[in-house]
Amino acid sequence: MTSMEAYSTVRTGTARERAAAAVGLALALLLLRLPFRYTTRAARWSRRLGRRPLTAERAEALVAAVRHAARLWPGRAACMETSLGAVLAAALLGGRLHWCLGARFAPPPVQYHAWAELPGNGPVGEYTAGGWHHRTALTI
Repeated sequence: MTSMEAYSTVRTGTARERAAAAVGLALALLLLRLPFRYTTRAARWSRRLGRRPLTAERAEALVAAVRHAARLWPGRAACMETSLGAVLAAALLGGRLHWCLGARFAPPPVQYHAWAELPGNGPVGEYTAGGWHHRTALTI
């Protein structure tokens, strides 16, 4: 993940979305310290909670709000934490995002990566220009 993607310096979304982003990130940080089976259960639970798909603009704003909230966390808040935080924040708002784990391919490097995906629209808030391609290993 590049520094451009890791932390958003722009405050986006409504106050309700920013609050959901902060709560979603806090839940993600907690869940990722537990065994992974609990994390996947929570992500699957969020699909049942979020009934309606988000619009592309709302999904982008929500991912940016989670990345902005991650700036306040003194520890690591990279792709795994922010993507799960966005999925949980969307569920808290009644929306649905998929949590994807896999790899990101570029011309020279291959990177393990996690991202939030809008069902049917691809990765949300990801840099896909310049030859970057995402290959999914697990979608929740």
